Amino acid sequence: MSIPVISVAQMREWEAATWAAGQTEAEVIRRVGKRVARRARKVTRAGDTILVLAGKGHNGNDARAAAREIEGRRAEVLEILLPDTDLLPLESALKEKPALIVDGLFGTGLNRPLSEAWQKIISAINASKIPVLAIDMPSGLNADTGGTFGAAIEATVTLTVGAPKTGLLAPAAWPFVGRLEVTAEVGLVPCPFATELNWTLPEDFEGFPPTRPVTGNKGSFGHTAIVAGSFGFHGAAVLAMRGAQRAQPGLITLFTQENVYYPVAAQVQAAMVNLWRPEVKLPENTSALLVGPGLAARDLPDEIRKAVRHWWRDLKFPLIVDASALDFLSAEPFQKNCIRVLTPHPGEAARLLNSTAAQVQANRQAALRELSRKYGNCWVVLKGHQTLVGRSEGNIFINSSGNAQLAQGGSGDLLAGFITGLLAQPALQTNAENALRYAVWQHGAAADKLSAARNNWTVEGLAQEIGNAR
Repeated sequence: MSIPVISVAQMREWEAATWAAGQTEAEVIRRVGKRVARRARKVTRAGDTILVLAGKGHNGNDARAAAREIEGRRAEVLEILLPDTDLLPLESALKEKPALIVDGLFGTGLNRPLSEAWQKIISAINASKIPVLAIDMPSGLNADTGGTFGAAIEATVTLTVGAPKTGLLAPAAWPFVGRLEVTAEVGLVPCPFATELNWTLPEDFEGFPPTRPVTGNKGSFGHTAIVAGSFGFHGAAVLAMRGAQRAQPGLITLFTQENVYYPVAAQVQAAMVNLWRPEVKLPENTSALLVGPGLAARDLPDEIRKAVRHWWRDLKFPLIVDASALDFLSAEPFQKNCIRVLTPHPGEAARLLNSTAAQVQANRQAALRELSRKYGNCWVVLKGHQTLVGRSEGNIFINSSGNAQLAQGGSGDLLAGFITGLLAQPALQTNAENALRYAVWQHGAAADKLSAARNNWTVEGLAQEIGNAR
């Protein structure tokens, strides 16, 4: 089950409810320590030195507990309680080049600007360029706003406890938070809060997609249609098709422009390939349509722009609009209870909203809501770091998987195809929200799996892995 994004005050209430239920702070600290230690071992090797920085409060206690649980590594605990005198021991420890720093200096209790001495401590840690695992939040960061108290540790990974705090998701906080992960099972009572903003967990997809019936056939799993590719951009069509294949619909038909038909068809085996002309009709059994990947040539026929607007208004099956085709839309309503999906990156979202990418990034949730309202309460997959899935009302889900190596041409085309291949399947159309979230999570999880194995993977490799993450 996804986890609500909460404020520091709500976290305090949650903890108070836990103590009132009879759980002890010592036991929760012990469990947090075990999970921090497990994460530290994951990113280090046997025999490595891990420098554990422990401050005065609960965050420091978590760090000390983690040090006791680290096995197969050399854990060195450095108490930093008096910044005026502790800078020299820290600098000495940093010169030894530990494999990892565990940051347990400050937690959510910090509520005042840091002194110059503390800022020097944090500057020394950041200047070392040693990977940092932050416990709950990077020291010096405001967990409600995402701003800093004068300085903040630049973590590689932040392992936050219980649930994400609002400030950790603010774009201003991203350079300090690094990769955000949640450790939820630490002995707290069930979270007493529900919020519109939720953090996706891999466990959310247990049993999804559902097991296919043994009597199923091609007709049971839908027919994906894709209108994609133009001169100079034919690879986008192929990648979208590959993404759809990984979702395993029954059939796929790819429509492309005449001047790229042969290079596209030459790379396709199982899918059918056809020319797109104004008079061409979609297959009668089409159950989902993707339009957009690679439709970027300047000489693109105007009829395709008209077709996109017609499809948006009138199709009764799911329509996914991606890439260049987003600019072909007009803000028109679509048929009730039909599935419509926009998949913009921040720059595309800005064009649709007559805004700027910076403004979209400054408040991604608001941008998603506005896009969905403008286009008839459609689903929006707002791509980027911590991709969002939602509509004008209701829950918005933040994706927890993925990494910066997804920033490659063709990555979005692959995702759009995978989404469409899922939504083509009648059994998955009944829960579009889950299908979209699953697609986005799989896309990121596949990238994480590839990055764990090698640094120079390509989108073609991602096309082989998407749908296989667990």
